[in-house]
Amino acid sequence: MRGGQKRRLGLTAVRLAALVAGTLVGCAPAADDRPLVVVSTNILGDVVGELVGDEAEVVTLMKPDADPHSFEISAQEAARLRSADLVVSNGLGLEEGLQQHLDAAAVDGVETFVAGESIDVLDYREGDAAGMPDSHFWTDPARMVDVVDALQEPLGALPGVDRDAVDAATASYRSELEALDAEMTASFSAIPDDRRALVTNHHVFGYLAERYDFEVVGAVIPGGTTLAAPSASDLADLVDAIEETDVPTIFAESSSPDRLVQALASEADVHIDVVELFTESLTAPDGGAPDYLTMMRVNTERITSGLSS
Repeated sequence: MRGGQKRRLGLTAVRLAALVAGTLVGCAPAADDRPLVVVSTNILGDVVGELVGDEAEVVTLMKPDADPHSFEISAQEAARLRSADLVVSNGLGLEEGLQQHLDAAAVDGVETFVAGESIDVLDYREGDAAGMPDSHFWTDPARMVDVVDALQEPLGALPGVDRDAVDAATASYRSELEALDAEMTASFSAIPDDRRALVTNHHVFGYLAERYDFEVVGAVIPGGTTLAAPSASDLADLVDAIEETDVPTIFAESSSPDRLVQALASEADVHIDVVELFTESLTAPDGGAPDYLTMMRVNTERITSGLSS
């Protein structure tokens, strides 16, 4: 091959390499320069997303249909947690599998917001967790209003965020929570007084019960976490309570297997239905409870129907 041809081929190769490199750069995603908010649970992740919108990048660690008591994260997710502008968690002992990472981020100086510190906390009344704080405050939308109000300031103060946009979104979402509370009050008022009793996988309805005047008869798992296990005497006591109160329905959480609830129903010498509720986790978009407001409305309809029949 002559020298001129070699030079032309060499120049062509250089131009081709440059074109390929430029194409790859053009296809690469642009760096996201928005502030980063990392949220522990998907329920709070949905709420934070409603308040901050596109003003910040919101990363939710808990996947749909997961158990908040036991889910874990990857090393990459833990690194993002420590690099966040704000970390939002539930607190009150809920994120048992994640707490070490939340603590590490706080030690590293990451700004944190713990939702449980902004509400009037209830304690568990029975079981192994009696006297300990109940972490399931989101079953009461009025307490979620308190969380939303407390989130407004740290979200609005994030670098580069339009505070007015956050304030407007917060006011709008607060109105939606207040409307939800009114809907739940009206729906539950149709349940007869002698049917206002709740039995579920574990103690998750303390806040809902206080807000809407229910009695929590008991739970298959007698503590505040799904990581506990019931004893034979626990199941026997619960069967007695069900028979005494004559509840027509018991409720199984979507994030926990309902085999224990089914077994309990078979032990009670009465016909009793088992109805699934979405209590501790949101679902995928097609799973029935893709956001907090929908989750609460679906649960309200199912509780009302189950206890009114």
